[in-house]
Amino acid sequence: MTDLAAVKAALKTQAVETPSWAYGNSGTRFKVFAQAGVPRSPWEKLEDAAQVHAFTGVAPTVALHIPWDTVEDYAALAKYAEERGVRLGAVNSNTFQDDDYKLGSICHPDAAVRRKAVGHLLRCVDIMDATGSRDLKLWFADGTNYPGQDDVRARQDRLAEGLAEVYARLGEGQRMLLEYKLFEPAFYTTDVPDWGTAYAHCLKLGDKARVVVDTGHHAPGTNIEFIVALLLREGKLGGFDFNSRFYADDDLMVGAADPFQLFRIMYEVIRGGGFTADVAFMLDQCHNIEAKIPAIIRSVMNVQEATAKALLVDRAALAEAQASGDVLGANAVLMDAYNTDVRALLGEVRQELGLDPDPMGAYARSGWAERIVAERVGGEQAGWGA
Repeated sequence: MTDLAAVKAALKTQAVETPSWAYGNSGTRFKVFAQAGVPRSPWEKLEDAAQVHAFTGVAPTVALHIPWDTVEDYAALAKYAEERGVRLGAVNSNTFQDDDYKLGSICHPDAAVRRKAVGHLLRCVDIMDATGSRDLKLWFADGTNYPGQDDVRARQDRLAEGLAEVYARLGEGQRMLLEYKLFEPAFYTTDVPDWGTAYAHCLKLGDKARVVVDTGHHAPGTNIEFIVALLLREGKLGGFDFNSRFYADDDLMVGAADPFQLFRIMYEVIRGGGFTADVAFMLDQCHNIEAKIPAIIRSVMNVQEATAKALLVDRAALAEAQASGDVLGANAVLMDAYNTDVRALLGEVRQELGLDPDPMGAYARSGWAERIVAERVGGEQAGWGA
C-alpha cells in the first residue's frame, strides 16, 4: 500500500523552474505572434513568473536566457525577484543568434569565432556569480549541413576544448548542464546530437558537468525514460527541459501530447533517486497561440499530476511481480497508478500549502491578465532575440 501522507509530503517539496522566455512573444519559423500584456523587460517577466509561483506553490525559480535577459545590474535583478517571492535559476547561454555563428560557435573552424563564443559562456558564469545561480545551461546549434563541410572529429576536439575552459571557470557549487538535440538547425551532423555524446563530454569534464534531457529532442519512438534511468544510475542526470511534441521539437506544453510518457519518466526519476534538488526540473516551452501565464500554470500542474501518479506506484507490489516474472501483474501495478485521478489529492496538497486548490481558476479570478494588458502599453515587447 502507498503511504498517502508520504506522497503529499513529497509533492510539497516539488520545484519546477519556469523559463523567462516563455513569458515573451514567440511563434513559428515563419511568424512571431504578439499578445497584449506581454512583458517588455526581464523585470516584467519576473512579475509574471511570480504569479505562476503564487498560484501553484511549486515554481520558485526563473531561468534566464542571455542575451535575451541582459540587464546592467544582475544582483539588482536577483533582489527584484526575491522581493516578488521567486529566485533566479539557471543561466542559459545563446550562441545561435549571431551572424558569426553561421558555421558554428565553439565548434566553428575559425578560432576567432570560437574565442567569441567561449567568451560569451564565461560571461554567463560571471552572471551566475552575481545572481547566485547554480546551473549554466548549454545548448549548441553547432553542426553541418553537407558531407565534407567540416571535419567531424575536429569539431568534437574544438567542443571539448571550449567546454573544458568554461568548466574550469565554474565556482564552488556551480554546475554545467549540457543539452543535446537530434537535429536542427544542422541537417547532416549535429555536434551534440544525443545523450551519449553529451555524457561522454560530461564524463571527461568531471563531477560538475551533467547531462540535461529535453523531452522534445529525440527521434520518434525513443525510450526517454531509459535514458533517464541510465543517467541517474551513472550520477550524470543534471536536469530536464520539459515540453511536449508530436513530430519534432515542437515545444508544446509538457504532457500535452503524451502524458503517459511524462508519467513513465517521472517514475524512473523517483525510482532512481532523482526527485531531489540535485536534478533540475525546468519547463522549456513557447506558447505561440495560447495565453502565456495560464499555459505555464497548466504545464506546472501537468508535471505535478505525472509526479503524483508516479509516487502512487506500489513499488513493493511492482518488485514482487517483477521478481516472479508476472509480466501482466507488473504492468497492471504501473497502469493502476497512472489511471488514478490525482486532481483531488493535489487540491488537498495546495490547500494544505495555503493555496487555492484550482490554480487556473484562481489566476483567472485574480485580475492579473487584465491588469497587464492595461498597464503594459508602449515600449518593445520581449520575444525571441529580445
